[in-house]
Amino acid sequence: MSKTGFGMWNWIVLIAYLLAMLGVGAYFTKRASKSTDSFFKAEGKVPAWAAGFSIWATTLSAITFMSTPEQAFLTDWGYSIGTLTIYLIIPILIKWYVPFFRKLQVTTAYEYLEKRFGPVMRSLGSLLFMLYHIGRVAIVIYLPILAITSVSNINPILIAVLVGAMCIIYAFLGGIEGVIWTDVIQGFLLLGGALLICILAVVYTGGPGKIAQVAVDNSKFLSAKDWNPNNLAMFIPVIFAGQFFNSMYQYTASQDVVQRYQTTPSIKATAKSLWTNGWLAIVTIFVFFGMGTFLYCYYHTMGSLPKGFNTSAIVPYFVITKIPAGLAGLIIAGIFAAAQSTIASSLNAISSCFVTDFKQRYFDKKWKMNDVTLARIIIVIAGVFSLGIAIYLLMGNASQTWNIFLSITGLFGVPVAGIFAAGIFTKSANRVSAVWGVLISAALTYWCQVMGVATLVQPIVAFISSFVIAWLIGLVTPKCAHDITGLTAKTINEKVKD
Repeated sequence: MSKTGFGMWNWIVLIAYLLAMLGVGAYFTKRASKSTDSFFKAEGKVPAWAAGFSIWATTLSAITFMSTPEQAFLTDWGYSIGTLTIYLIIPILIKWYVPFFRKLQVTTAYEYLEKRFGPVMRSLGSLLFMLYHIGRVAIVIYLPILAITSVSNINPILIAVLVGAMCIIYAFLGGIEGVIWTDVIQGFLLLGGALLICILAVVYTGGPGKIAQVAVDNSKFLSAKDWNPNNLAMFIPVIFAGQFFNSMYQYTASQDVVQRYQTTPSIKATAKSLWTNGWLAIVTIFVFFGMGTFLYCYYHTMGSLPKGFNTSAIVPYFVITKIPAGLAGLIIAGIFAAAQSTIASSLNAISSCFVTDFKQRYFDKKWKMNDVTLARIIIVIAGVFSLGIAIYLLMGNASQTWNIFLSITGLFGVPVAGIFAAGIFTKSANRVSAVWGVLISAALTYWCQVMGVATLVQPIVAFISSFVIAWLIGLVTPKCAHDITGLTAKTINEKVKD
């Protein structure tokens, strides 16, 4: 397949966007440098709507920007049902999780794990998060660039360095406040770019009437096969349950999201930020699943794809071949904005975990370095390392090896979320049962992967097994328990004992 030139105007728009993000980070440099409270929590001064927009932008990566439309292009809107789980999760967060995080004034989510289960569980949860997100940053850089450069003549190494390096610099300068406000800008840009693709695809196809006719005739919304239990990968109840437990990890045990709960002035403001994120999730369904359906209708009736075309590049291919120069550059910037919002959040979260859960916890008296300075050094190290891996993947064919690393580290994410739940909703779970819960649950999840169990069944197994094992082993090991006053759902209003 021949590649399309990117064009001067597209380059101008893309570089202007990258420089603008750098400027936002520079603007918050002085404020972020005051203390770790400023660098990691923005002193709790971020407006609720901006924090909510930031949560949404963080969870919506460039991979989502392209893979969600691809899913709708190839099948239908069945997977969109999983997005609706946010409306079950938000009330749970507001009633139980957020009060704990705010009450304990934690910088990282894993500080709760220490108070409830001891330092081993805190260190384990934090370390696993850092390892996984270093790998995830590399993939978030690698995959969208791979897709875009498969249909255009952009130099993949050059664009990786531009996008990655700029992101490292503004995360280094502006701290979490700079990250959040760049997230807001990036969120508007990626949403605007997605809407523009939708509008043009509808116009090129012949209008809403034509789109509706083609979509209905080809079962592109929902169909009977989405309710077939013989195909668990597309079975709507499994999609809903699997996405529920995946999201429970993201919103309760993943530092890049949990960190936002401390950046607003109050619990009430945090609740508003979560509902802002929830309403944006509905927008995501219609915009991104709609995009895939509209592109299907266009190529089904008006155009054609090259022979052997890889549909993972369907969005950038349409942008570069069908949208005028300048506008195309703006949309490609939107795709990279989705990547950068995820990358910057991960880098700041990694640095907060290293500084808070390891340096301050174990080496504070030995390491005399200023914590903000150390946080910035960690951002650079983690960012450069991840960028280097992304470039290595772009230069060779080693993505399979790196996917194995992500699979192994990712095994522990949802099990850790199960331990958070066991800590909050049971009294018997203790420091020994929590570790066993994580390890056994990760082993069961790995077994599911080896046996080829449907992807969305795996988080169901991981969360439930982790929770149940931590609870049951806790029942038979009462001697390993310690004072949990103020640390469970039933004692949430009691003062935590030191």
